[in-house]
Amino acid sequence: MKKEGQIRIPSGCAIAAVISRDGTRISGETITRAMVPMRDRSNGLGGGFAGYGIYPQYRDFYALHMFFDSRDTRKSCEAFLRESFEIVQSERIPTVKIPQITDEPIVWRYFVAPLQSVLRDLQLDEKEFVARTVMRINAEWKGAHVFSSGKNMGAFKAVGFPEDVSRYYRLEEYSGYSWTSHGRYPTNTPGWWGGAHPFTLLDYSVVHNGEISSYDANRRFIEMFGYRCTLLTDTEVMTYILDYLVRRQGLSLEEAANVIAAPFWSTIAQEKDEERKARLSYLRTVFPSLLVTGPFSIVLGFSGGLMALNDRLKLRSMVVSEKDGFVYIASEEAAIRAMEPDADHIWSPTGGEAVIIQVKEGAY
Repeated sequence: MKKEGQIRIPSGCAIAAVISRDGTRISGETITRAMVPMRDRSNGLGGGFAGYGIYPQYRDFYALHMFFDSRDTRKSCEAFLRESFEIVQSERIPTVKIPQITDEPIVWRYFVAPLQSVLRDLQLDEKEFVARTVMRINAEWKGAHVFSSGKNMGAFKAVGFPEDVSRYYRLEEYSGYSWTSHGRYPTNTPGWWGGAHPFTLLDYSVVHNGEISSYDANRRFIEMFGYRCTLLTDTEVMTYILDYLVRRQGLSLEEAANVIAAPFWSTIAQEKDEERKARLSYLRTVFPSLLVTGPFSIVLGFSGGLMALNDRLKLRSMVVSEKDGFVYIASEEAAIRAMEPDADHIWSPTGGEAVIIQVKEGAY
């Protein structure tokens, strides 16, 4: 019989990420290795990855990764897309049959560009139009789901352990300048293909370990601005909050982090830099409904970088390391060493401290 201290309680899901500051391409096999020592953080009900810089030949087009429940659904949804987009490539995403991945939908991708005539008629910029199209399909199109929609990036996810999801999508055949990954252990939401992490919108992707206690308040606020939470898990709202704050409100990533993991009012009161104190007070006052409470650690992927962030009490583990221009992030040190055995300067960010890494300008 095991005694106290011999039973490992891993505190939920596994997250990992790697990025090259110089834009050096990294194989999908590298990020897959990170998930192996964290297998007991997952239960086989969701695994996924996001890679950036993986489609250089289509870098100017939005890559729509989609699930369909039938061939007829795919054909009708494709006809809908053709009304508003130029489709330059349409194909099944390459996969390999493995016994661990079952109940497969049709997994397809389109490389598209919004028609300029449509943008002029609607008076929208292309990012807003693509985001609205994603929301519409996911909320209204039965049997169709857009699970990735950025440029020169893509998410790959399924119901299964992350190592198996990687094999299923043949991720060793992809390379990019940054990767994020997730192994899911759902506690109060269902395990289904669309509910696996990462959750994405445009080039933003989020992997998350924890639970959002403030989900209903966050969801009610964000849905007032056209976002629609349909994927049956709390993490989805985090992606939309970041898109709203950074893309639509023009905040910096650090400012967005100070909204999501806002310092306590008592902490702000002790801030000696008056300009920073005023800015933190402003953010807490203007965006109170976007404070995310509950235990969480997240990694946000975006074009040209990553941001790692813990809740302000640091109730979930996350460690960071850097070596030879590569930055590694994971729930556990073992995952970092699986990617880089000689990793040094491994450290844990404090609660609410945003760790932001960006690729050298022009390198991606």
